[in-house]
This record gives sequence, structure tokens and C-alpha cells, in this order.
Amino acid sequence: MLAGLWLWAARRTDGAAAGGSVFGYSRGQGAMMFGFGFVCVIESVMMSVLLRDWPTVHHVVLVLDVYTVVFVVGLHAASVVRPHVLDPGGGTLRIRRAVHVDVRIPLERIASVHRELRTTHEQVDGELDLAVGSQTSVTVRLAEPVTHLTFFGRRREVRVVRCHADDPGGLVRAVDQAREGYAVP
Repeated sequence: MLAGLWLWAARRTDGAAAGGSVFGYSRGQGAMMFGFGFVCVIESVMMSVLLRDWPTVHHVVLVLDVYTVVFVVGLHAASVVRPHVLDPGGGTLRIRRAVHVDVRIPLERIASVHRELRTTHEQVDGELDLAVGSQTSVTVRLAEPVTHLTFFGRRREVRVVRCHADDPGGLVRAVDQAREGYAVP
């Protein structure tokens, strides 16, 4: 996440291929992350006032509070600088979620891609839901499963990937066009 902060400050993105297209997804969480960061700052100030007579405890809590604020900002920065990436030249679609998820989907394995706004997501085997603000806006159905590594390194085979995109129509059109171009020799 610290690398995400650096890239965000430098206004760069991670993993954007030359000739590829990037599709952000962080706009849907910006207000929530700002609100959470604001609450953390207010909590830090209030704890400083409450613990001013106990300097050792005050310093420990202050370090934890600063770490929490950096963590919240870093998490949002990681979402901003690691967008979804469509690389027609490489024949892949990368669906990402901050630093936690990076699924590479070969274009030839995509059976269909369409806009689908969903606000409820049940845990189903073989499906990967990457909601932002409790919603997904793009559904990618696969002809063959792809392997997704979970946060703790467990392998999961997924046949359906749902994600959020700030411009779901643009992502769907770009993937369809890349698939058509990819199928032509």
C-alpha cells in the first residue's frame, strides 16, 4: 500500500500495458474512504485530549492512530493506481481490487461480458465477486475456469467474475472489441 501511495502522489498507474486500456473502479468508494479517514482523524484528536495526562499511553495510541490513517489512505490509493487493465496485444483482461486481488483472464476464455448491476452477493462456489460500495456492475462469464489465488494463497477455480467499474459500458465495449480482434488472425 505504501507503493500505492507513492504511485498516487506521482500520478501513475501500476500494470498499465502499452496499447492497453485502464478502467478505474475507485470512484464508488471515494466518499466512504474519505469519511472513514475523517473519523479516524477526529478519533486521533479526541484520544490525544483524553490521554494528555498519560504521555506513554498517548504516544502509543498516537502511533496506532497515525498508522490507521495511513492505512486508510493507502488502501484507497492502491485502488486508484491499480485499475482493471485490458491488454488486447497480450490477450488478457486483468480484474483487480487494490492490492488484494489480481485475476488475469485470457480473452479466449471469456464466453460473455455484460453490464449487470448487483447489490447483493451470495458466496457461491466458482464465482468471484469484487464489490465496491457493495455493488458490482460488470459480469464476466468464462468458457473455461481461471485460477484465483485468495489472500492467504488458497487456489480457487472461478467461472464467473463480477466486478465494479466506473465506466461499465466502456469496459464491456472494449472487451467485446478486443475479443473480436483477438479472434481474427
